[in-house]
Amino acid sequence: MSTGYGSATVDSLAARRLSRLAGSTPAAELVTAAGRREDFAGWLRHVTPAAGCAHPIRLSGTVFRVEQATGRITSERHTAQMPDGLIYTACGNRRASVCPSCAETYRADTFQLVTAGLVGGKGTPATVAAHPCVFLTVTAPSFGPVHTHRTDRKGRPLPCRPRRDDTSCEHGTGHACWERHTEDDPRVGQPLCLDCYDHPHQAVWNLHVGELWRRTMIAATRNLRQLEKLTGHKLRLSYTKVAEFQARGAVHLHALVRLDGRDPDPALSHLTLSPPPGISAAQVALLLRSAVTETSFTTAPHPYRPHGWPIGWGEQVDPRPVRLAARDLDDAAEITTTAVAAYLAKYATKATETAGHLSARLRPDTVRSYTDHTTHSGRQIDACWRLGQRPVGWDPEEWSTSWGRLWRWAHMLGFAGHFSTRSRRYSTTLTALRQARRDWQRDHANPRPAANKVERLDDGEDTTEVVISALHFAGIGWHTTADALLANTAAAQARARRRTAREELWTTG
Repeated sequence: MSTGYGSATVDSLAARRLSRLAGSTPAAELVTAAGRREDFAGWLRHVTPAAGCAHPIRLSGTVFRVEQATGRITSERHTAQMPDGLIYTACGNRRASVCPSCAETYRADTFQLVTAGLVGGKGTPATVAAHPCVFLTVTAPSFGPVHTHRTDRKGRPLPCRPRRDDTSCEHGTGHACWERHTEDDPRVGQPLCLDCYDHPHQAVWNLHVGELWRRTMIAATRNLRQLEKLTGHKLRLSYTKVAEFQARGAVHLHALVRLDGRDPDPALSHLTLSPPPGISAAQVALLLRSAVTETSFTTAPHPYRPHGWPIGWGEQVDPRPVRLAARDLDDAAEITTTAVAAYLAKYATKATETAGHLSARLRPDTVRSYTDHTTHSGRQIDACWRLGQRPVGWDPEEWSTSWGRLWRWAHMLGFAGHFSTRSRRYSTTLTALRQARRDWQRDHANPRPAANKVERLDDGEDTTEVVISALHFAGIGWHTTADALLANTAAAQARARRRTAREELWTTG
């Protein structure tokens, strides 16, 4: 991130910003003290990799530059010689409710990953833009009636759960709800009757949703063999997906599934080829719907339920063909590449806060603070905790890799998978995107003198250098409130400039 100003200009801007903050925040003394830094611009450049992070990681140690060809150390620098005597690195948390800045970086990386698989780039051939592609949404089954936000085709709210008969459950709660809930109504997703809702089954379903998706893709690949026989070409499905918590606390998945051709030679099977002409996205959608409908299984026995729980998808299955973004097209049955990439990236930064719960990993001494039986989320956490505790007589290692995961992931309502995953051949990886960003930041942080580069090139030597760090953990968070305010302000200004630049590009384009 570059400020775009010279050192003197930055210091003067910082002084004016500090004066405004000092008059409007309780930490006036700390902010004013931070403004007295002798080299504020240098400090700001130093903290740039973590600027905006809510909980940066502080590292201490030595950084070496080493010639790759000879192994000779060309320079070394200890963090004691750097501002604050430390190196700051962003926490990398993907949850927007925990660290908005790192979550925005994760969202942007996910957007690039999804887009590369749709239109090509970053190692993915541009021909994938013409491949049949489907945006698939699959949901959890019903574990009990909940309050919902319903609208008609014109967007007007409808009654929540209208019923002709005025019946009640065994606990005295009515089966009908005639209220017209808004989308942000806190009652949306809450069970009509907490005692009737099957919280244990939902916890177990969240735990097994990853396995259910794996089996679904196996079924879809098996159905794909029929197309291979008809066309005489080898085919495969490549996908990326994100998990999203519904308001009721159950996970549902959004997946982008692309049809690719593949070389019959095993040595060339890694290549992404175009599928044969004549196969439409609608055919792929039918293939996926069939796989979702026919996939289900029963879990392993549990001490509380010896015959296991049935695991399958809910009735709401929505496979929608994806097309290239075009302003002159408007088909409600299709979704554009830009929209689907933005949608997946947005929900990759969400988690259990949608269901009304937010906590770190739970421990025996903290779990009771979150297991309030008068709340829906409290009962979900309690179900995970109870089902995940190891009974007497069970092998500890076997339990920890099976039902014990409910205990470990109770803070995620039983969901133990990754929120954003992809198949091997879909596109680039988040690791590659992060490494490219780190390389760019390192190369632009301390550029080598141009004269030395020319002299080495004339001698025919290999000038490739690698950076080796010997660092250890030194703490979490900024040193002072003033440092946090200054770093977050600089990061916010940089984001605003990038946003303005994007808007101007869209306008002029």
